[in-house]
Amino acid sequence: MILFCRGGGRGGRGGGMKGGAKVVIEPHRHEGIFIARGKEDALVTLNSTPGVAVYGEKRISVESPPGPDGNVVKVEYRVWNPFRSKIAAAVLGGVDNIWIKPGSKVLYLGAAAGTSVSHVSDIVGPKGNVYAVEFSHRPGRDLLNVAKARTNVIPIIEDARHPLKYRMLVGMVDCVFADIAQPDQARIVALNSHYFLKNGGHSVIAIKASCIDSTAAPEAVFRREVNKLQGENFKPLEQLTLEPYERDHCVLISQYRPSKKKKSPE
Repeated sequence: MILFCRGGGRGGRGGGMKGGAKVVIEPHRHEGIFIARGKEDALVTLNSTPGVAVYGEKRISVESPPGPDGNVVKVEYRVWNPFRSKIAAAVLGGVDNIWIKPGSKVLYLGAAAGTSVSHVSDIVGPKGNVYAVEFSHRPGRDLLNVAKARTNVIPIIEDARHPLKYRMLVGMVDCVFADIAQPDQARIVALNSHYFLKNGGHSVIAIKASCIDSTAAPEAVFRREVNKLQGENFKPLEQLTLEPYERDHCVLISQYRPSKKKKSPE
């Protein structure tokens, strides 16, 4: 599906894509994510709250092809800034699979003010859910405001180290995403996964080397985190640096309790 935009876009504080030029919207290979091709290419998600910007991001308004009744419907997309979102940085870095798609149930640890959460909310759509956990109360207030307009976001202002405190709010999920910058991040992800992540589900962890061990080389820190996850029934699938968007960061993608392949009878 390719949509054409007339007259560029519009935005909150940031305005729209550079005005006047035609912008072409193309689906990205990751389902639920799109590319806006114009004078400047940009990663975008379909805005589930048209007319509303979450954090002043640029918005692009597009006219879809006429439907059977001949009416043209306007569709709005939000530009996803890789410098403000580890998931967007991973997608633009060429990650093989983010395991977040329309209809997914996602447990998001370290939701902060909800900037990335809002884009994950766009991707999973009305049939998906984002359980957004944030411990700090100041960004937590912003997260609550994001969730007011997005019914698929369940905000949880609680410490991710104690998943039993929110076990009544969270169902089984397909994916756990974590961006919590704590020395025991792998343990926190494993603890939450044991409660909420389905067998064969996936974890996506943004690791900041200096938050775990500022004296060791980033590569050594990443290797240790992989070993910790392997000890918790995770099978590492992919590791990707987030350069040039983040320094000394990587995204580590693993599968939780992968099903053992049955040996074919001889």
